[in-house]
Amino acid sequence: MSDLIVQGGNPLSGTITPSGNKNSVLPIFCATLLTSEPVTLRNVPDITDLNKLVSFVSSQGSTIDWDREAATMVIDHANFAPNFSDHELPQDMRSTVLLYPALLHRLRKITVRSNTKGCSLGVREIDPHLHVLAALGVEISGEEPLTLELSAAGFTANRTWLDYMSVTVTENFAMAAALAEGESTLMNAASEPHVQDLCNALVAMGAKLTGIGTSRLEIEGVAELHGADITIGTDYHEIVTFLALGAITGGEVRVENSVPQHFDLITHAFKRLGVNIRHEGLTAIVDPNQSLQIETPRTSNLLPKIEAAPWPYFSVDLLPLMIALSTHATGTIHFWNKVYENGFSWIPELAKFGAHAVVSDPHRLIVFGGRPLRPAVVDSPYVIRAAVALAMMAASIPGQSIVRHAEIIKRAHPRFVENLNSLGAQLEWEG
Repeated sequence: MSDLIVQGGNPLSGTITPSGNKNSVLPIFCATLLTSEPVTLRNVPDITDLNKLVSFVSSQGSTIDWDREAATMVIDHANFAPNFSDHELPQDMRSTVLLYPALLHRLRKITVRSNTKGCSLGVREIDPHLHVLAALGVEISGEEPLTLELSAAGFTANRTWLDYMSVTVTENFAMAAALAEGESTLMNAASEPHVQDLCNALVAMGAKLTGIGTSRLEIEGVAELHGADITIGTDYHEIVTFLALGAITGGEVRVENSVPQHFDLITHAFKRLGVNIRHEGLTAIVDPNQSLQIETPRTSNLLPKIEAAPWPYFSVDLLPLMIALSTHATGTIHFWNKVYENGFSWIPELAKFGAHAVVSDPHRLIVFGGRPLRPAVVDSPYVIRAAVALAMMAASIPGQSIVRHAEIIKRAHPRFVENLNSLGAQLEWEG
């Protein structure tokens, strides 16, 4: 377990380039198993979950040439010859489910556990994945472990309507349907930027997809996919993290490659907390010493609010960053997490800094901003963005704070400490 030691109170300023998107590279890496031709990935982030996937496929015969300094990876699965025992897939990350389509395509039969781990935001059910795989021709039997079996003919096309806009279910459907005979349609599909990145990667590999970025995906199956040269999209979560750190510490941060086409609602959320984000081309900028004041709605009998839901709503993964920022803003604001039932479990740790916040129910939170804050020793939950939010609080308050068990940050943010220190922060890992 690694603790984050933070000497807070320094304004963070400077120019920084974000890494590739964790939520893009993991499904794209899994999709490379759909072909035996070499695939080159660029802008690859060096994160723990990807290292686990690389270790897994390498142990099964794949060749991975990863130049971490150049952030490039050449993947060759031509000699992939699985010798793992039943259900011995990586079990400590949610992205394991994204291996199912490719493994079924190659092996025709796999056994898997019904409870895959991830972070502690809430229950991540496997049933929607089984639903779409069954619709595409996979037979499912057993209980624990489950047996998934695909006929020799492979995936078969179908039309499916999701109960909710699940990112990983949409990604699994896209990967399986890309090789299904016939035309498949997915209604109520997720459309997050990382889902778009996977879909575009599949197209680069020869798949035929339309409706990318919308809630309706149409896929015409092809006989096989081929190699490609794919660049991982910039991580907009990390962009927002750097901007929020600039705002909460009163510094000026410029973030390059900032994907402004995805920033409309994000910019609006910042504005509700009194923070102006501007863009110069592909560079996002937060100016120094902004007066953090929660925007008052014209409907005066309602609290101002930031609500998060599946894209194109404001991203639920960004909500903890806005919560941390709101503790420095004058006024009161309501946060609404419409996705996870455990999304506010970390708020008692926020209170240790002196923040005033009330959890109204598992999905709603009220923050009373502008109260005196103090350094603290806090325990990070196993939630990436909550850990980052606690680090933000520590960096913004003069004095030494400690965020214990914060290593989950490494699952999404390569060089987190190095990047922040380059902007003037004082952070170090211990343990």
